Amino acid sequence: MTRRRLKPEELELWRKVAKTTERLHPERKRSEQPLPKPSPAKLPKARIEGFELGQKAAPSRHGHDIAPDISHSIAAQPVRMDRKTYGKLKRGKVVPEGKLDLHGMTMDQAHPALMRFILRAHESGKRMVLVITGKGKSRDEGGPIPVRRGVLRHNVPQWLSTPPLAAVVLQVTEAHLKHGGGGAYYVYLRRQR
Repeated sequence: MTRRRLKPEELELWRKVAKTTERLHPERKRSEQPLPKPSPAKLPKARIEGFELGQKAAPSRHGHDIAPDISHSIAAQPVRMDRKTYGKLKRGKVVPEGKLDLHGMTMDQAHPALMRFILRAHESGKRMVLVITGKGKSRDEGGPIPVRRGVLRHNVPQWLSTPPLAAVVLQVTEAHLKHGGGGAYYVYLRRQR
């Protein structure tokens, strides 16, 4: 597309208007004025190694979620309990001493229920309890902002790592398949002092 040239009468009108105006920054010299932006046709085509403009990006392993999956985050945590017991726990050989099912609860209901349950379990001398969150419903409608699957599943480990629960929780691990798998957590509690 080519730009239209100004007609002589349009150019004369422009000059008359320009004479009646005052400069916005009179202290600036003409050489200091910003340069006009180059037209897109004159720009060199940008080329990045292995990528061309207009090419679609390859899908990532984790979907469009920036943060790693909660399962990977929990598995990456260091083991703070006895290794032998931790091995039994991962194989589903340790029987939970208590169980809390958060299915169907909102975050406002689940957080206080979790706090009460964990603190009571610790007071009664229990060492390992099971917290069932469920895997959650997939609510991602494909919008620009990704929506995590399973709100409670993602928030329970965070709640367990903040006060007052952080003082009594030693280890949080995803449960074995026979106890709920990715929809439940083993919570290993510290000994009472």
